[in-house]
Amino acid sequence: MIVSAGLLYAIALKYFVLPSKVILTGSEGIAAALSYYFENYSLFIVLYLVFQAALLAFAFARVGRTFALRSLIVVGTVVLALAGLPELQFASPEPQNERIILVIFGGLLAGFAKALAFKNRGSTGDEDILGAYFAMKYLKPVGSIAIFAAVGSTAFGLGMELLKHGHIESVVNTLMYTCIYIFASAETLNNLYHKFKITMLVIITRNQEAIGEAITATSAHRTYTVQPGIGGHSGESFWMVRTIITQEELPHLVDAVEESDPSSFHYNYDIEGISRRYYITPIS
Repeated sequence: MIVSAGLLYAIALKYFVLPSKVILTGSEGIAAALSYYFENYSLFIVLYLVFQAALLAFAFARVGRTFALRSLIVVGTVVLALAGLPELQFASPEPQNERIILVIFGGLLAGFAKALAFKNRGSTGDEDILGAYFAMKYLKPVGSIAIFAAVGSTAFGLGMELLKHGHIESVVNTLMYTCIYIFASAETLNNLYHKFKITMLVIITRNQEAIGEAITATSAHRTYTVQPGIGGHSGESFWMVRTIITQEELPHLVDAVEESDPSSFHYNYDIEGISRRYYITPIS
């Protein structure tokens, strides 16, 4: 799965993103901007490899050995695939033709590859390594970090675009397509990778002890709150059990709740602004 993530990411870059001349996020964006300026595809691969080596060293030091090793496998796959995949053209990259299709599909494919890598405790490197670090620190979705990482690389890339062509129209055009790519990839990643998306699960039950045991058995590091209640229509007594979990944990916990008390009623909703003391298992 890790190798598949690297291969998909390389396909997204080589056939969709780089031909559309958008600015990538993080150090990839700097490498892409320089390769566009010098019109040298090999330069992107070399710079990509150099930047990823530095970020992988950071991953070993600050994120975790398993995460860093799996990210290394993904990055190695990307480099080999970028160098070895055949030259193909699926759409015309000129703005007046099909550039928007390349940008959107490339963003979706890149976001899927990133999510696949994260779900298998790795990453596609670059801002995803920083995303993993800051997501653990601030409990924010990893895709959101890419938006912040894109600011510097986009500014650099647009400066190179202006220096090369000297037309503000070309710079604004590239900016529009770059924004579409960034948000397409970031939203795809956030919608598929739920480790840092927090939700409140509420269970209405008459058997609060069985529900509590199901919660602790499914997620040993989670706790819960029990509150008594009375049905407004029936006047019968119930218990309301609340627990805060990640969306990644939600499906397993819902199955456990329904098995322990099939007659219970449950619902969940996303929450924001949770305390940084909240525990999430490390990616690595």
